[in-house]
Amino acid sequence: MPSFRIAPAVADAFPDTLIALVTATGLRGRESWPHTAVAVEELEQQLADGTWHPADESDPRIEAWHTAYRSFGTNPRRIRPSVDALGRRLTKKGSLPRINPAVDSYNAVSVRHALPAGAFDLDHVTGDVDIRHADGTESFTPLGEPDTVENPKPGEIIYADTTGVLTRHWNHRDAHRTRVTEDSTHVAFVLETLHADRDGDLLKAAAEELQGLLAPHTRQAAVHFISPAQAQTTT
Repeated sequence: MPSFRIAPAVADAFPDTLIALVTATGLRGRESWPHTAVAVEELEQQLADGTWHPADESDPRIEAWHTAYRSFGTNPRRIRPSVDALGRRLTKKGSLPRINPAVDSYNAVSVRHALPAGAFDLDHVTGDVDIRHADGTESFTPLGEPDTVENPKPGEIIYADTTGVLTRHWNHRDAHRTRVTEDSTHVAFVLETLHADRDGDLLKAAAEELQGLLAPHTRQAAVHFISPAQAQTTT
């Protein structure tokens, strides 16, 4: 099982980081997930009713990611943090994309709590996963673009295993190789905050909510946390 690690330089630059890893083993992505369907539909209905709106960049949770992106040379209004892009899409279209039940689950939790989220099919991860600054030599194939190869800029924060990059710009976009499909059975879902002092309880509640959506459709779902104080966990 791969370990997830925060590199010391990232921990030093973002000392209040807290990341939840929700791992699912024996995931069954081809059956009906009624609780996830309801969660997504409720968000869309609340938006339509005007009783809830996704957080935008004026929200401290989103603004913190914009500041972080700028710190490693990424323009967050051109290349947006995942939760910011998802919220803007929901506001514009009035609906969330339907990908597959596992992805729909973390999208709903992400946009509800204004926390970036992603996921990796662990059967396609090689070695351990490090959250670190890129050196510029790594390769990345974006989700949905299997014939494209990019190189992150030096200093950009990435998730990377021994083969290549799993996410660019910390959480802007996931890799095609480790994408979660209906046939994925061993998955690590990620939720993140840069301000555990302010949003740690929110992150933990979001992780529990995601675990609850996954639990009826997996043999085992567990929650792990990594932070600068505990910089490694094994899934």
